[in-house]
Amino acid sequence: MAKALTKSQIAASIADTVGITKKQAVATLEGITALAYKHAKNSFTLPGLGKLVLVNRKARQGRNPATGATIQIPAKKVVKFRVAKAAKDSILGKK
Repeated sequence: MAKALTKSQIAASIADTVGITKKQAVATLEGITALAYKHAKNSFTLPGLGKLVLVNRKARQGRNPATGATIQIPAKKVVKFRVAKAAKDSILGKK
């Protein structure tokens, strides 16, 4: 299995593709990241890639794997990423 791309590799690839400097590509990536963090509460969409959404999880019962004791897991908010259909089709191929 291939290794994941690093931030500098992504920036270099964007810089080559778009024709900007690597420094400008890094700044663009950091800008998109900051924007996503700021707007994730309302949902943040990257067109063609996916969407960051905030989801409420219900309280539930779980088990302590070491002792087997039943524990109560409280309700909480979690961040999820929903992959766009176009990205799924491109990566997995159309059915």
